[in-house]
Amino acid sequence: MTNQALPRTYEVITYGCQMNVHDSERISGLLEGAGYTRAPEASRGDIVVFNTCAVRENADNRLYGNLGHLRPEKLKNPAMQIAVGGCMAQKDRDTVVNRAPWVDVVFGTHNIGSLPVLLERARVEQAAQVEIEESLTRFPSTLPTRRDSPYAAWVSISVGCNNTCTFCIVPQLRGKEADRRPGDILAEIRALVAEGVQEITLLGQNVNSYGVEFGDRLAFGKLLRACGEIEGLERVRFTSPHPAAFTDDVIAAMAETPNVMPSLHMPLQSGSDAVLRAMRRSYRSERFLGIIDRVRAAIPEAAITTDIIVGFPGETDADFEATMDVVRASRFSAAFTFQYSIRPGTPAATMADQVPKPVVQERYERLVELVGNLAWEENKTFLGRTVEVLFADGEGRKDAETHRVSGRARDNRLVHVAVDPDAPAPRPGDLADVEITHAAPHHLNADGAVTNLRRTAGGDAWERWRGAPPAAPSIGLGMPLRRPEPMAPATGGCSRN
Repeated sequence: MTNQALPRTYEVITYGCQMNVHDSERISGLLEGAGYTRAPEASRGDIVVFNTCAVRENADNRLYGNLGHLRPEKLKNPAMQIAVGGCMAQKDRDTVVNRAPWVDVVFGTHNIGSLPVLLERARVEQAAQVEIEESLTRFPSTLPTRRDSPYAAWVSISVGCNNTCTFCIVPQLRGKEADRRPGDILAEIRALVAEGVQEITLLGQNVNSYGVEFGDRLAFGKLLRACGEIEGLERVRFTSPHPAAFTDDVIAAMAETPNVMPSLHMPLQSGSDAVLRAMRRSYRSERFLGIIDRVRAAIPEAAITTDIIVGFPGETDADFEATMDVVRASRFSAAFTFQYSIRPGTPAATMADQVPKPVVQERYERLVELVGNLAWEENKTFLGRTVEVLFADGEGRKDAETHRVSGRARDNRLVHVAVDPDAPAPRPGDLADVEITHAAPHHLNADGAVTNLRRTAGGDAWERWRGAPPAAPSIGLGMPLRRPEPMAPATGGCSRN
């Protein structure tokens, strides 16, 4: 009688932005391709991979805290392996192993594909493996991917960034922008739709500069229009554009392409021209507000979200009030607000006039209150209106208690929908019309009848997925069930764009 060893399990813990979530699905695909299986929820994997962020200080602290918690488990089970990848690993290199010598593998943003080999080498040699590439060796979209959603997917159109913002270390860690060819992107989207994907999000550090590498400044608008010609693709989103590169042809493409959703995430960072200049952001508040005006003129129903940094070095009371004025004028449906934190290696880290923490905190609280009030006012305008919802997994944490299912409206607002317990519930991936009966600052409720329910290919794919998760990774990238650390917007790319 022989005993067959069970496959080793893995878990991936993600910090930071959607680019990291995107990479984590590739990490999962690589590990499954190497014969590992995903650990059940709430259980520890034989391999634990941390995909890190270097944008904010609390990500560093959280990583080393979690590594410390794993040390006793590692001592009890030496066969357990711990890997650290992502932006912080790219930046700190040997520091990770010096601070946590029980880590087995450190890999960077440019060599994700090396992870299975590094794990095996660490196991055989019984020594930590640190491998960091200085530049991209293989476009990530060629790697296998284990998507976490059968009906929604990320599609990378570029990696890297050519901007030089003084607060941001991402260009040093992700490299210069590299663009995929449109044909490759569209082929991936068609393959995803054939598998049941209803919604794709085009992803890049700065999506509206797409095409710079092959000399077509209008390439992004053309790509949006080409997505509109793909039969079966219900919804197209993108993140994140940079205000300096935002052009009117993109607005026209959004307005004229029915499956491009009326939602826009565009980072402001500050409403003060003096602070924007110090940040080395190549636009001013007037240009930002002009883009918003043109978007709303072409797409009146558009919901606009943003990122804002409070307390950048040298920010005065007048600078902060200028930000509050732009927020009032913009009437964002949501804003992801951050207190400035020093990131070693960035020009801003050595700037004079660092703002005292109590001042930053007070400003931050005022900004959060204003954003919440404005978002609530905007949400109240939906009372009595009918919206189309794409139902999703994991959006409503209290759905079981409230007898609701949740999803996103076309403008990306979160909607919790009451369902008849005696009728078939909409499946994740299905679409329906609902009437809004209640508005809160961060969500809408629909407690009336669900009408025009469409049982879609996405819902069919979800049923197949639930019954028999795929043994092999598939192409593309999906919306994660295992959420990233709440650092960057759900609709955005890097929060520092």
